Amino acid sequence: MIFKEVLRPPIWVLGFIYFLLLSLVIALWAAFDNTVAFTSFVAATIAIIYIAYAMRSTITFDGEELRIDRAHIESKYLGKVTILDSEAMRLLRTRDADPAAYLAIKFWTPTGIKIEVTDPRDPTPYWLITSKRGEEIAALLIKS
Repeated sequence: MIFKEVLRPPIWVLGFIYFLLLSLVIALWAAFDNTVAFTSFVAATIAIIYIAYAMRSTITFDGEELRIDRAHIESKYLGKVTILDSEAMRLLRTRDADPAAYLAIKFWTPTGIKIEVTDPRDPTPYWLITSKRGEEIAALLIKS
């Protein structure tokens, strides 16, 4: 493995979701009894652990293939790599977005990279990837 980056949700996102779940627990406690409240509290705690795991994103590159979660593409089909700052990323994921593009974005990370796809059989024009280490992955992709 040449490159690996794991993007996890920040604690404020998980805290907000847990707050919403606990609001539901309080509503259930007010409507029912302590047993229902305790059961829903346990369920909310298990849910936030699952949500934290499900919201993470993994980017890996082994020199031959770029993987983002379950999506993957061989490096021979990767074209121009553009490093995006927060303003360019904001525009490319909103106003300037191509509906056919593959988006691997997380709203809590403002920077990323755009990788053009050169495979003539693939209708996807580019991959837009959220990354905190965009310069590092771009340098590796350009070398391959």
